[in-house]
Amino acid sequence: MQETGKDIWVRKPGAQKMEVVYPGEGNTSLPVLTFQMLSETGKVLHGFTTRMGGVSTGIFATLNLSFTRGDKEENVRENFHRISKAIGVPEERFVFAEQTHTTNVRVVTEEDAGKGILRDRDYTDVDGLVTDVPGLALFTFHADCTPLYFVDPVHGAIGLSHSGWRGTVGRMGQATLEKMKDAFGTKPEDVLAAVGPSICGDCYEVGDDVAGEFRKAFPETYPEFIKDEKQEGKFQLDLWGANKRVLLDAGILPEHLSVTDICTCCNKDILFSHRATQGKRGNLGAFLMLKA
Repeated sequence: MQETGKDIWVRKPGAQKMEVVYPGEGNTSLPVLTFQMLSETGKVLHGFTTRMGGVSTGIFATLNLSFTRGDKEENVRENFHRISKAIGVPEERFVFAEQTHTTNVRVVTEEDAGKGILRDRDYTDVDGLVTDVPGLALFTFHADCTPLYFVDPVHGAIGLSHSGWRGTVGRMGQATLEKMKDAFGTKPEDVLAAVGPSICGDCYEVGDDVAGEFRKAFPETYPEFIKDEKQEGKFQLDLWGANKRVLLDAGILPEHLSVTDICTCCNKDILFSHRATQGKRGNLGAFLMLKA
Protein backbone atom coordinates (compact mmCIF):
# COMPACT_ATOMS: atom_id res chain seq x y z
CA MET A 1 0.00 0.00 0.00
CA GLN A 2 1.12 3.50 -0.82
CA GLU A 3 0.21 6.68 1.06
CA THR A 4 -0.99 9.78 -0.72
CA GLY A 5 0.97 12.99 -0.88
CA LYS A 6 -1.01 16.19 -0.29
CA ASP A 7 -3.75 15.93 2.33
CA ILE A 8 -6.96 17.27 0.80
CA TRP A 9 -9.15 16.34 3.77
CA VAL A 10 -10.98 18.55 6.24
CA ARG A 11 -10.02 16.95 9.55
CA LYS A 12 -11.39 17.42 13.05
CA PRO A 13 -8.84 18.30 15.74
CA GLY A 14 -8.16 16.13 18.74
CA ALA A 15 -8.73 12.77 17.04
CA GLN A 16 -6.32 10.15 15.72
CA LYS A 17 -5.50 10.91 12.10
CA MET A 18 -6.85 8.35 9.66
CA GLU A 19 -4.45 7.28 6.94
CA VAL A 20 -5.27 7.54 3.23
CA VAL A 21 -3.87 4.64 1.25
CA TYR A 22 -4.09 3.42 -2.33
CA PRO A 23 -4.36 -0.38 -2.22
CA GLY A 24 -3.20 -2.38 -5.18
CA GLU A 25 -0.16 -2.05 -7.38
CA GLY A 26 -0.22 0.95 -9.68
CA ASN A 27 -3.62 2.09 -8.37
CA THR A 28 -3.65 5.88 -8.24
CA SER A 29 -7.37 6.63 -8.31
CA LEU A 30 -9.06 4.59 -5.58
CA PRO A 31 -8.16 5.92 -2.12
CA VAL A 32 -9.23 4.16 1.06
CA LEU A 33 -9.28 5.52 4.62
CA THR A 34 -7.68 3.24 7.24
CA PHE A 35 -6.86 3.13 10.95
CA GLN A 36 -3.19 2.67 11.84
CA MET A 37 -4.07 0.66 14.95
CA LEU A 38 -5.96 -1.95 12.92
CA SER A 39 -3.40 -2.05 10.12
CA GLU A 40 -0.56 -2.63 12.57
CA THR A 41 -2.13 -5.88 13.81
CA GLY A 42 -1.17 -7.49 10.50
CA LYS A 43 -4.25 -9.66 10.93
CA VAL A 44 -6.89 -7.76 8.96
CA LEU A 45 -7.59 -5.93 5.73
CA HIS A 46 -9.86 -2.99 6.32
CA GLY A 47 -10.90 0.40 5.02
CA PHE A 48 -13.54 2.99 4.23
CA THR A 49 -14.14 3.98 0.62
CA THR A 50 -14.51 7.48 -0.81
CA ARG A 51 -16.37 8.98 -3.76
CA MET A 52 -13.25 8.68 -5.92
CA GLY A 53 -12.22 5.95 -8.35
CA GLY A 54 -15.53 4.75 -9.82
CA VAL A 55 -17.62 5.13 -12.98
CA SER A 56 -20.95 6.44 -11.68
CA THR A 57 -22.09 9.92 -12.73
CA GLY A 58 -24.23 12.80 -11.51
CA ILE A 59 -25.18 12.69 -7.84
CA PHE A 60 -23.58 9.22 -7.65
CA ALA A 61 -20.17 10.33 -8.91
CA THR A 62 -18.08 8.31 -8.90
CA LEU A 63 -17.65 5.31 -6.58
CA ASN A 64 -21.26 4.74 -5.54
CA LEU A 65 -21.84 1.40 -3.80
CA SER A 66 -25.64 1.42 -3.59
CA PHE A 67 -27.85 -0.66 -5.89
CA THR A 68 -31.04 0.90 -4.48
CA ARG A 69 -30.71 4.68 -4.85
CA GLY A 70 -31.27 4.98 -8.60
CA ASP A 71 -27.81 4.48 -10.06
CA LYS A 72 -27.31 2.17 -13.04
CA GLU A 73 -26.69 -1.39 -11.89
CA GLU A 74 -23.84 -1.87 -14.34
CA ASN A 75 -22.06 1.16 -12.87
CA VAL A 76 -22.38 -0.10 -9.31
CA ARG A 77 -21.13 -3.53 -10.33
CA GLU A 78 -18.14 -1.98 -12.05
CA ASN A 79 -17.44 0.05 -8.91
CA PHE A 80 -17.40 -3.12 -6.81
CA HIS A 81 -15.21 -4.79 -9.42
CA ARG A 82 -12.71 -1.97 -9.03
CA ILE A 83 -12.72 -2.30 -5.26
CA SER A 84 -12.23 -6.05 -5.59
CA LYS A 85 -9.24 -5.53 -7.85
CA ALA A 86 -7.76 -2.80 -5.65
CA ILE A 87 -7.94 -4.71 -2.35
CA GLY A 88 -7.13 -8.08 -3.91
CA VAL A 89 -10.27 -9.86 -2.72
CA PRO A 90 -12.60 -11.63 -5.22
CA GLU A 91 -16.19 -10.39 -5.22
CA GLU A 92 -17.38 -13.91 -4.44
CA ARG A 93 -15.71 -13.43 -1.03
CA PHE A 94 -17.73 -10.29 -0.20
CA VAL A 95 -20.60 -10.45 2.31
CA PHE A 96 -23.02 -7.51 2.65
CA ALA A 97 -25.14 -6.34 5.57
CA GLU A 98 -28.85 -5.68 4.93
CA GLN A 99 -29.29 -2.46 6.87
CA THR A 100 -32.51 -1.11 8.35
CA HIS A 101 -31.18 0.75 11.43
CA THR A 102 -31.51 -2.24 13.75
CA THR A 103 -29.09 -3.66 16.30
CA ASN A 104 -29.28 -7.13 14.75
CA VAL A 105 -25.93 -8.85 14.21
CA ARG A 106 -25.36 -11.93 12.02
CA VAL A 107 -22.64 -14.54 12.40
CA VAL A 108 -21.15 -14.93 8.92
CA THR A 109 -19.93 -18.36 7.79
CA GLU A 110 -18.37 -19.73 4.62
CA GLU A 111 -21.88 -20.38 3.31
CA ASP A 112 -22.52 -16.62 3.20
CA ALA A 113 -19.75 -15.85 0.69
CA GLY A 114 -20.99 -13.63 -2.13
CA LYS A 115 -24.30 -12.70 -0.52
CA GLY A 116 -25.43 -9.23 -1.50
CA ILE A 117 -23.13 -8.94 -4.51
CA LEU A 118 -23.29 -12.21 -6.51
CA ARG A 119 -26.03 -14.03 -4.58
CA ASP A 120 -29.26 -12.92 -2.96
CA ARG A 121 -29.18 -12.42 0.78
CA ASP A 122 -31.40 -14.87 2.66
CA TYR A 123 -31.49 -12.53 5.66
CA THR A 124 -33.01 -9.12 6.32
CA ASP A 125 -32.67 -6.43 9.00
CA VAL A 126 -28.99 -7.07 9.66
CA ASP A 127 -26.84 -4.03 10.51
CA GLY A 128 -23.86 -5.92 11.90
CA LEU A 129 -21.71 -8.83 10.73
CA VAL A 130 -19.19 -10.93 12.67
CA THR A 131 -17.01 -13.82 11.56
CA ASP A 132 -13.97 -15.94 12.34
CA VAL A 133 -13.57 -17.13 8.73
CA PRO A 134 -10.42 -15.79 7.05
CA GLY A 135 -10.85 -14.36 3.57
CA LEU A 136 -14.47 -13.21 3.90
CA ALA A 137 -14.73 -9.44 3.44
CA LEU A 138 -17.57 -7.99 5.51
CA PHE A 139 -19.22 -4.85 4.08
CA THR A 140 -21.52 -2.22 5.58
CA PHE A 141 -22.71 0.93 3.81
CA HIS A 142 -22.77 4.56 4.90
CA ALA A 143 -23.47 8.17 4.00
CA ASP A 144 -23.35 9.85 7.46
CA CYS A 145 -24.04 6.88 9.77
CA THR A 146 -21.11 5.47 11.73
CA PRO A 147 -19.18 2.31 10.86
CA LEU A 148 -17.82 0.37 13.84
CA TYR A 149 -14.82 -1.96 13.41
CA PHE A 150 -13.88 -4.77 15.83
CA VAL A 151 -10.79 -6.98 15.77
CA ASP A 152 -10.26 -9.76 18.34
CA PRO A 153 -6.65 -10.88 17.80
CA VAL A 154 -6.87 -13.47 20.58
CA HIS A 155 -9.74 -15.54 19.16
CA GLY A 156 -9.20 -14.62 15.50
CA ALA A 157 -12.56 -12.92 15.02
CA ILE A 158 -13.83 -9.64 13.60
CA GLY A 159 -17.00 -7.56 13.53
CA LEU A 160 -18.29 -4.67 11.43
CA SER A 161 -21.45 -2.70 12.16
CA HIS A 162 -23.57 0.18 10.91
CA SER A 163 -24.63 2.56 13.68
CA GLY A 164 -26.76 5.61 12.91
CA TRP A 165 -28.52 7.47 15.68
CA ARG A 166 -31.04 4.66 16.17
CA GLY A 167 -28.32 2.02 16.31
CA THR A 168 -26.28 4.15 18.68
CA VAL A 169 -29.22 4.65 21.06
CA GLY A 170 -29.68 0.87 20.93
CA ARG A 171 -25.96 0.36 21.71
CA MET A 172 -25.03 -1.37 18.48
CA GLY A 173 -21.38 -1.54 19.56
CA GLN A 174 -22.33 -3.50 22.65
CA ALA A 175 -24.63 -5.77 20.63
CA THR A 176 -21.77 -6.58 18.24
CA LEU A 177 -19.39 -7.40 21.07
CA GLU A 178 -21.99 -9.61 22.73
CA LYS A 179 -22.51 -11.52 19.48
CA MET A 180 -18.74 -12.00 19.16
CA LYS A 181 -18.59 -13.23 22.76
CA ASP A 182 -21.41 -15.73 22.19
CA ALA A 183 -20.02 -16.97 18.87
CA PHE A 184 -16.26 -16.90 19.43
CA GLY A 185 -15.58 -16.37 23.13
CA THR A 186 -14.42 -12.79 22.55
CA LYS A 187 -13.57 -10.69 25.59
CA PRO A 188 -14.05 -6.92 25.19
CA GLU A 189 -10.72 -6.15 26.86
CA ASP A 190 -8.94 -8.04 24.05
CA VAL A 191 -10.71 -6.21 21.22
CA LEU A 192 -9.30 -3.40 19.13
CA ALA A 193 -12.18 -1.16 18.06
CA ALA A 194 -12.55 1.84 15.79
CA VAL A 195 -15.28 4.42 15.19
CA GLY A 196 -15.18 5.22 11.48
CA PRO A 197 -16.04 8.25 9.32
CA SER A 198 -19.53 9.68 9.69
CA ILE A 199 -21.18 13.03 10.26
CA CYS A 200 -19.49 14.99 13.06
CA GLY A 201 -21.06 16.72 16.03
CA ASP A 202 -20.61 20.16 14.49
CA CYS A 203 -22.63 19.18 11.41
CA TYR A 204 -25.29 16.92 12.91
CA GLU A 205 -28.22 18.98 14.15
CA VAL A 206 -31.13 17.01 15.61
CA GLY A 207 -34.47 17.84 17.17
CA ASP A 208 -35.52 17.39 20.75
CA ASP A 209 -37.13 14.04 19.87
CA VAL A 210 -33.79 12.50 18.93
CA ALA A 211 -31.92 14.27 21.72
CA GLY A 212 -34.55 12.96 24.13
CA GLU A 213 -33.88 9.37 23.06
CA PHE A 214 -30.21 9.83 23.95
CA ARG A 215 -31.03 11.45 27.27
CA LYS A 216 -33.15 8.41 28.15
CA ALA A 217 -30.58 5.88 26.90
CA PHE A 218 -27.60 7.64 28.53
CA PRO A 219 -29.05 9.46 31.55
CA GLU A 220 -25.67 10.09 33.19
CA THR A 221 -23.34 10.57 30.24
CA TYR A 222 -25.38 12.26 27.49
CA PRO A 223 -23.76 15.69 28.14
CA GLU A 224 -20.58 14.17 26.67
CA PHE A 225 -22.10 14.12 23.18
CA ILE A 226 -25.19 16.37 23.11
CA LYS A 227 -24.41 20.07 23.02
CA ASP A 228 -26.73 22.74 24.38
CA GLU A 229 -29.31 23.87 21.88
CA LYS A 230 -28.30 26.64 19.48
CA GLN A 231 -31.93 27.49 18.95
CA GLU A 232 -35.14 26.27 20.50
CA GLY A 233 -35.59 22.53 20.03
CA LYS A 234 -32.32 22.02 18.12
CA PHE A 235 -29.22 20.22 19.40
CA GLN A 236 -25.82 19.11 18.10
CA LEU A 237 -25.33 15.33 18.36
CA ASP A 238 -21.82 13.83 18.36
CA LEU A 239 -22.22 10.27 17.10
CA TRP A 240 -18.47 9.68 17.49
CA GLY A 241 -18.64 10.57 21.17
CA ALA A 242 -21.81 8.56 21.72
CA ASN A 243 -20.36 5.44 20.10
CA LYS A 244 -17.14 5.91 22.03
CA ARG A 245 -19.19 5.93 25.24
CA VAL A 246 -21.05 2.77 24.15
CA LEU A 247 -17.78 0.95 23.47
CA LEU A 248 -16.11 2.03 26.71
CA ASP A 249 -19.21 1.02 28.68
CA ALA A 250 -19.10 -2.37 26.91
CA GLY A 251 -15.55 -3.01 28.13
CA ILE A 252 -13.29 -1.77 25.32
CA LEU A 253 -10.07 -0.41 26.84
CA PRO A 254 -9.37 3.27 26.06
CA GLU A 255 -5.97 2.38 24.62
CA HIS A 256 -7.66 -0.11 22.26
CA LEU A 257 -10.07 2.45 20.77
CA SER A 258 -9.51 4.70 17.74
CA VAL A 259 -11.94 7.43 16.71
CA THR A 260 -11.97 8.99 13.24
CA ASP A 261 -11.04 12.57 12.46
CA ILE A 262 -12.96 12.54 9.15
CA CYS A 263 -16.52 13.89 8.84
CA THR A 264 -18.60 12.86 5.83
CA CYS A 265 -20.48 16.17 5.79
CA CYS A 266 -17.36 18.35 6.10
CA ASN A 267 -15.89 16.37 3.17
CA LYS A 268 -19.02 16.18 1.02
CA ASP A 269 -17.07 16.49 -2.24
CA ILE A 270 -14.92 13.46 -1.35
CA LEU A 271 -17.42 11.42 0.69
CA PHE A 272 -21.17 10.90 0.32
CA SER A 273 -23.21 12.76 2.94
CA HIS A 274 -26.98 12.37 3.28
CA ARG A 275 -27.29 15.56 5.32
CA ALA A 276 -25.16 17.72 3.01
CA THR A 277 -26.99 16.60 -0.15
CA GLN A 278 -30.51 16.31 1.32
CA GLY A 279 -30.52 12.64 0.39
CA LYS A 280 -29.32 13.02 -3.20
CA ARG A 281 -26.30 10.74 -2.98
CA GLY A 282 -24.76 7.30 -3.27
CA ASN A 283 -23.25 5.08 -0.58
CA LEU A 284 -19.75 4.58 0.78
CA GLY A 285 -18.51 1.20 1.97
CA ALA A 286 -16.76 0.04 5.12
CA PHE A 287 -15.00 -3.32 4.83
CA LEU A 288 -13.12 -5.65 7.17
CA MET A 289 -11.56 -9.04 6.50
CA LEU A 290 -9.44 -11.51 8.47
CA LYS A 291 -6.31 -12.37 6.58
CA ALA A 292 -5.64 -16.04 5.96
